[in-house]
Amino acid sequence: MLSDEGSPGGQIDTSTAHSARIYDYIIGGTDYYPADKEAGDAMSREWPAMPIHMRANRDFMHRAVRYLAEEAGVRQFLDIGTGIPTSPNVHETAQAAAPDSRVVYVDSDPIVLTLSRDLLASDPAGKTAYVEADMRDPAAILAAPELRDTLDLSRPVALMVIAIVHFVMDEDDAVGIVRRLLEPLPSGSYLAMSIGTAEFAPDEVGRVAREYAKRGMPMRLRTMAEAEEFFQGLDLVEPGIAQVHKWRPDGTVTEEIRDEDIAMYGAVARKP
Repeated sequence: MLSDEGSPGGQIDTSTAHSARIYDYIIGGTDYYPADKEAGDAMSREWPAMPIHMRANRDFMHRAVRYLAEEAGVRQFLDIGTGIPTSPNVHETAQAAAPDSRVVYVDSDPIVLTLSRDLLASDPAGKTAYVEADMRDPAAILAAPELRDTLDLSRPVALMVIAIVHFVMDEDDAVGIVRRLLEPLPSGSYLAMSIGTAEFAPDEVGRVAREYAKRGMPMRLRTMAEAEEFFQGLDLVEPGIAQVHKWRPDGTVTEEIRDEDIAMYGAVARKP
């Protein structure tokens, strides 16, 4: 756990819980503050499956990146809402399969910038970069010099939007944001997403959502039909949209996972 005195330049509000740091705490990381621990403990009391759910989302991200690098041949990744750099990160997973992979990370939390040295330790054959920006401003992300210096937008890019859109409210138009990020990417690019839902454990997940909202982090959980909207016009990779633990399992997860312990849909789709 980080000490309050360790916050850089007073940029980080250590008295208020943050979704990325709560996530880091629950999956066993070290980059969180007491307020994040308190929030994570409260949420796990409301829904004891929280750690299982969050690890399953992380495992889905790794499988999606491996699929994109190994089977789809993608060498460029744009990771929106990166969060705390918990190893293995996107670039570590991608570069293990293809050392020349290039990754741009995007996040708006100052602590991620502070810890970004862990995100920039690229294989010499590839490259990584970090952009501090809010996903609700796609134009700023796409115009960032760090992105333009790292990614060639004339070649396919995998847009990673993992466990973030449930913090985007309807007035901010999450589907429109994702479409604007996809728009300049060429044919053969991919979208990989995980999308929060309460369809499998409505009472428990509803209580967790209330805990987030009490701390100034309202959530917009989505149905399967609403998740499908993100992928309109794209070609879904088998098995389509599924709970994250059911998306192309590779046998590396040994714990038994019940459907009611997972509150996230996941999918990967190709841009025609």
